[in-house]
Amino acid sequence: MKFARKILLPAFALAALQASAASSVLSVSDSSLESTLIMPRSVETDTKAMLEEWYLKNYAALDYEADKKSAGDLSDAVIIERLSKLPTVIEMPFNNVVKGAIRHYANRPQLVENLLGLSLYYMPIFEEALERHKMPLELKYLPVIESALIPTAVSRAGAGGLWQFMPPTATGLGLEINSLVDQRRDPYLASDAAARYLKQLHHTYGDWSLAIAAYNCGPGNVNKALRRAGEGKHDFWEIYPFLPTETRGYVPAFIAANYIMTYHKCHNISPALAKRPLITDTIHITKRVHFDQISQVMDIPVEEIRALNPQFRTDLIPGDIKPYSLVLPSLQVYAYIANEDSILNHNATRYARRGVVEPSSGASVGRDARGEYYDEQVTKWHTVRKGETLTKIANKYGITIADIRKYNRVKKSVKAGQKLKIVTTQRTYKPKAEETKAIAENTTQSQETPATQAPATDSTATQVAAAFTSHATSDTVKEEPAKAPEQPVAKKTSTSKKKNTKASKPRTHKIARGESLSKIAKRYGVTVNQLKRANNLKSDAIRAGQNLIIP
Repeated sequence: MKFARKILLPAFALAALQASAASSVLSVSDSSLESTLIMPRSVETDTKAMLEEWYLKNYAALDYEADKKSAGDLSDAVIIERLSKLPTVIEMPFNNVVKGAIRHYANRPQLVENLLGLSLYYMPIFEEALERHKMPLELKYLPVIESALIPTAVSRAGAGGLWQFMPPTATGLGLEINSLVDQRRDPYLASDAAARYLKQLHHTYGDWSLAIAAYNCGPGNVNKALRRAGEGKHDFWEIYPFLPTETRGYVPAFIAANYIMTYHKCHNISPALAKRPLITDTIHITKRVHFDQISQVMDIPVEEIRALNPQFRTDLIPGDIKPYSLVLPSLQVYAYIANEDSILNHNATRYARRGVVEPSSGASVGRDARGEYYDEQVTKWHTVRKGETLTKIANKYGITIADIRKYNRVKKSVKAGQKLKIVTTQRTYKPKAEETKAIAENTTQSQETPATQAPATDSTATQVAAAFTSHATSDTVKEEPAKAPEQPVAKKTSTSKKKNTKASKPRTHKIARGESLSKIAKRYGVTVNQLKRANNLKSDAIRAGQNLIIP
């Protein structure tokens, strides 16, 4: 909104026009005309940067030879006739300022074609918002001159989004702006806010050209220009010389955008064709989820998620704070609903928001789809083997290369025999209420046993303690009190021991290809050291097909 570029205007006077078209021509006095016209910066948007837009690359078929074609007939009479035939509520007059803006677009066919390509997706969104507030549909071309239809566009003054709102204006219209979310980038919410704001401006001035000018430079500058122009002046062209320099080119650029987006074929600019339709739908997100989790589980390019949801500044949807809308290709919306638990649990530790942090141990408490958990850092030492790379080592421990470099003086590669400090996060889930209750009942039952009964064996105590660790993957072992022996305890035989002690069958796990001790430990809610002790393992090496006892 605040960027500009100078365009030289022809110095010759307007040619004689037909009488029937005379009413469409507005003259701007020589004293108010400048030798240059200031156009919004979006008109000069780098076409190479626009081509990086995900939608253009994947859904629009563009004519890359567009810049080599002739601009066609740009005579005054032809332009006047075409402007008069535009079906618009807002007046589209002709003068040499407007003509300069039209020529500027017509002589940049590649830019216009990119705008046409992006309009395939955005125009229906703009039209829906304008229709909802009963506004002229030609206002849908304002984002063309504001942002060149790039939702992440930001001006030097801080205006942002498709409709280039300044932060105070945006928040005043109910749009949210913070470190994670910028709803000025949301095509749907920003378009609704723009329609409401333009409606307010038109209600204030009663003239669309003044309302559009105020959208660009603010009501304060328009009011100042009206005062300087004198009483009875309520038209953009009457107060033209008293407006800020860029705003003088803003309304002409708006007229030119309506013209070129309608008559592009007349100037040999090929319409952008859709390679395939992009049909989207919306789902409300009430959990904290990262774009990478959605992308990896659902096999959707993360660039596509970003393109459809530019309002999320860091690829993170903070649905745990408040509900947010996520836009996806329509068929993927149902897939998201069906796989939401898998998405939320995928790399959950990496993207989880920590709750309470204990500085003394570095442990943290949080909650995800499986319940409350306790995170604790575990330090290991890894000796680099021949042929190992940082990538292989990082994958083995479920960490990143950056994590390895953080704790070790490693720049590019590692050598065999080198020792690396590996810091991982061990997650343990807290027992659920039902399991805790069952364990408590067992304890009470044991306390109420007559003194003559045999005491619980060491193995039984281990089972009760292990229930706190393995709650997430197995049912709690509930013991029955031992029967009182018929003879004194001191004279118990081996036969009576067999009767009084009922051994439970231990859990086992058959190792699948690619599994590691850390993965198995995490699955059953135990630690690697517990697994190694239970199976007499001296190292972390395991093999596929091997059976492990789960403590």
